[in-house]
Amino acid sequence: MKRGRVFSGARPTGRQHLGNYLGAIQNYVALQEDYECVYCVVDLHALTTLTETEKLKGNTYEMVLDWLAAGMDPETSIIFVQSHVPQVTELHIILSMVTPMGWLTRLPTFKEKVRLQPDNVNYGLLGYPVLMAADITLYKADTVPVGEDQAPHLEFTREIVRRFNHHFGPTLIEPQIKLTHYPRVMGLDRVNKMSKSLNNHIELAFSPEVIEQRVMTMVTDPQRRYRSDPGRPEVCNVFAFHGFFSAQQVEDIESQCRSAEIGCVDCKRSLARNLAASLAPFRQRRAELARDENLVWDVLSDGANRATPIAQETLEEVKIKIGLP
Repeated sequence: MKRGRVFSGARPTGRQHLGNYLGAIQNYVALQEDYECVYCVVDLHALTTLTETEKLKGNTYEMVLDWLAAGMDPETSIIFVQSHVPQVTELHIILSMVTPMGWLTRLPTFKEKVRLQPDNVNYGLLGYPVLMAADITLYKADTVPVGEDQAPHLEFTREIVRRFNHHFGPTLIEPQIKLTHYPRVMGLDRVNKMSKSLNNHIELAFSPEVIEQRVMTMVTDPQRRYRSDPGRPEVCNVFAFHGFFSAQQVEDIESQCRSAEIGCVDCKRSLARNLAASLAPFRQRRAELARDENLVWDVLSDGANRATPIAQETLEEVKIKIGLP
């Protein structure tokens, strides 16, 4: 018997990369064993930047195709698009009425977003955490998986729920934090997190040839200038990826790097081979799923149909408690 209901959402960013997989997707897949899972493409959240909105549909398709190929199961999990269940916008408005402005303006995430887009500080940017709270509470999720750095965001949702229930009586479920290990996946440049916008990423769907090309550009130990110099695996981003994709060889690779038995080029080529081999089942599965061009949209339509009754029930309960006619 499954333990409860998990909710998690992701902005539609198109084809997924290793950072997305190691940081979230593999966890989404694993949670399906023990929880009823609700996974949402949060397209409304993506509108806060108002950039490249014409790509939202295509990005949604590519991301969900990657999700399915990676093992997210639409038979057991609800997978849908946020805007396809419009009750979330109504609950967002209601929750905004009980959320103090000071709570929102003090959030470090709001201040960071203002810094990143000073010319477009819109209401949606300010109300982003309230919409997130609506996402979670609308589907009666009792568990939300987050890394430690994201825990304050979920605590904000919990505060909104407590405030609403205090005013109107027990109605909304206060979600519990499920702390999950989200590795910080650095990009090919070793300086920034892996990101498509920085072009320092490796997509899950890349061919072995492209994977090798990308891996060969990775920055390694900056102090290792010559082949004969001993390496420092603990500061090498290539070695960090070996930890994920070369588990059976990682001890030998570490020893050979420290003793200069292998150079950085050899280390990269080994990673490229292992990475391509690890992703081969994913690429095959993705290609098979892509043959049915309607599959992704059918999955999302079915997901919205399954999510809607939950959303309707929650919203009706909220309206009754508030006293709306």
